[in-house]
Amino acid sequence: MRVAFVSLYPEQRRSDGATRRTRRVAEHLAARGHDVVFLCSQWWDGELDAFEQDDVEYVAVSETPSARTFASKLPFALRRADPDVIHATNSPPSQVVAAKTAARVLRVPVVVDWWAARGDDSARMLGKAATSANRVLTPSRMVKTDVREHGAPEDAVTVVPESIDVDLVRESDVDNRADLVYARHLDEHANVESFLLALAELRDRDWRAAIIGDGPERDAAEQTAAELRIDDRVEFLGDLPPAEFVPILKGAHVFAQTATVEPFPRGLLWALAAGCVGIVEYQARSSAHELVENCERGVRVTNPQELADEVVAAAGHERASINEAFADFDHADVLQSYEQLYETERDDYGFF
Repeated sequence: MRVAFVSLYPEQRRSDGATRRTRRVAEHLAARGHDVVFLCSQWWDGELDAFEQDDVEYVAVSETPSARTFASKLPFALRRADPDVIHATNSPPSQVVAAKTAARVLRVPVVVDWWAARGDDSARMLGKAATSANRVLTPSRMVKTDVREHGAPEDAVTVVPESIDVDLVRESDVDNRADLVYARHLDEHANVESFLLALAELRDRDWRAAIIGDGPERDAAEQTAAELRIDDRVEFLGDLPPAEFVPILKGAHVFAQTATVEPFPRGLLWALAAGCVGIVEYQARSSAHELVENCERGVRVTNPQELADEVVAAAGHERASINEAFADFDHADVLQSYEQLYETERDDYGFF
C-alpha cells in the first residue's frame, strides 16, 4: 500500500508527542514493506526536493513551515504522490482541508491522526478538519471526546493508542538504581513538583528516586528538590533512549504520573509494561487515568499527599519486571490496527 503522510512539521523540525507518533508510524509501515511518502516542510539542507531516511521518502512541499503556503501547495504534491490513502496530522487543520481537496480528485480516503490542537489553530478550522476526514484516529478516549466536540461523528472516530517495544521490555536487564521513577519531557505541563512534594512527605523512609527527561523546567525541578532537602536521593538523568531507561523501569517499584496535559502517557505505558506500580495523579487534560483503569498494579490519586500514601501502599505489591497485560501495546499489534483501518477506509471507495 502507498501511504502519503501529511504534516507541516516533521519530527526532525519540531519534536513533540504528535510528530514523534507520526514519524514512528511512518517508519514502522515502511519497515513492513509499505511504500511511504512523507509530505512536509523541508528540514534537510541543500536544494534537493526529496530526501530519504529510514526507508521513508520525505518530500518538501514548502521550504519553510508556513501553514498557508503548505496548504496551497499540498493538493498538487498529493496528486504527484498518487497514494492509496492519505494520513494527515490534525495540526495545522488547514492541511487536512487541503488534503481532502486532493483526495476528492484522487478518490482516496483521508485518515487524520488527532493528537492535540496547537495554540494558533482556530476552532473553525479544527471543526472543518474533524468533519472532513473519512476517519479520525485518537490516542485516547479523552482526545476522542475533544474531536467529537469539534463535530466529528461518533462512528468516524477510533482510538489507536501509542505503542512500545514489548520485546525490549522482556529482554532488557534490570537496573536497580531507583525505587521510584518519573519520566517525561520537563516542560510547563510536566508538574514534576507533585512527585517531589510526595517524596518530601516520605523523607523519613528509605527510598531512591530517578527523574528521566529534560526540558525548560528541569532547573526549576532540581531547585525544588534542593529546597525540599531531598536532592541527595533524587537523580536527574536527562533524556535517555529506551534501551537505557527500560532497565531502570524494570528495577523500580513505582512510577508516578503527574503531568497536567497528556494526550497519551507513553512513559507510564513503558513503566506499567516493565512491572511498575503506576500511581496517576488525576488531571482534567491528561488521559493517564485510562491506562490504570481495571489495572491491578495501578491507582489514581488527586494530590501529592495521596500519592505519598499510595507509594507506601505499593509495598503490598510484589516487585515485578514485566507485566504481560500490556503486551497488546507492542508496535506490531498497534501497527496492525493502522493497516486494518487504512484497508477498511480504502475498501469503502469500492475500487479494491
